[in-house]
Amino acid sequence: MVKNTLIVSVVSTVLSLACSVLPATPWPVCAFPGSNFLGVGIFMAYLVPPTLLFLPLAQVIAKLGLYNTYWALILTYPTQLIPFASWLLMGYFRTNPKEIEESAMADGCSRLQILWRMVLPLSVPGLLSAGIFCFTLCWNEFLYALIFMSSGSMKTIPVGVVSDLIKADVLFWGSLMAAAVLGSFPVALLYSFFVKHYVSGLTAGAVKG
Repeated sequence: MVKNTLIVSVVSTVLSLACSVLPATPWPVCAFPGSNFLGVGIFMAYLVPPTLLFLPLAQVIAKLGLYNTYWALILTYPTQLIPFASWLLMGYFRTNPKEIEESAMADGCSRLQILWRMVLPLSVPGLLSAGIFCFTLCWNEFLYALIFMSSGSMKTIPVGVVSDLIKADVLFWGSLMAAAVLGSFPVALLYSFFVKHYVSGLTAGAVKG
C-alpha cells in the first residue's frame, strides 16, 4: 500500500506541476488574448467538488480499461491538482519583478527561455509550496482511490486502512494507530525539510499577490 500511494502521489504531483506552470505564468512571458478569463476559469474548476466528477471520470477510466492500475489515479488526480496548483502559482508568479522579464525580452530571450531561466528559478518556494500541497492531497485522497483501485494488491493507504482494519463494528485499534503513524510520516518528513520554502511560498503569494 505504501508503494502504491507513493508512486501515485509523486507522479501525479510532478505531472500536475508541469501542467500548471504555463497557465499560471503572468505577462509578458505567456500573454495572450483572454488570459485573464482563463485564470478565472481555472479557479472555478477548482471549486467543482470531486463528488460531481467521479461518475463521468469512472466512465472514462472504464472505457480506457485502466481500473486497478496506477494510471487510473495518475490521470484522475490532476483534474483537481492542476487548477489548485495554477491558482496558487499565479499569486506567487506575480511577486517576481516584471522588469527582469521585460529586460530579458529586450535582450532577445524567447518566452520559453524567460520561463525556464528566470521565472522558475525565482519561483522555487512557490513551486515547493504547490508541490507539497499536491502531494498531501494525493496521499490522503480516498474517494477516487476507493473507486478506481480497490483490489487487494493496488490499494492505497487510506483505502487499505478502512477496508482491512475496520470490519463492521470491530476496530483493530492497535493496527489503526500504527497505520496512522506510518501513513502520516512521509508527509510530516516532507514538511519538516521544506518548511521554510513552504511558508515563504504561501506568504509571498497571499500578501503580495
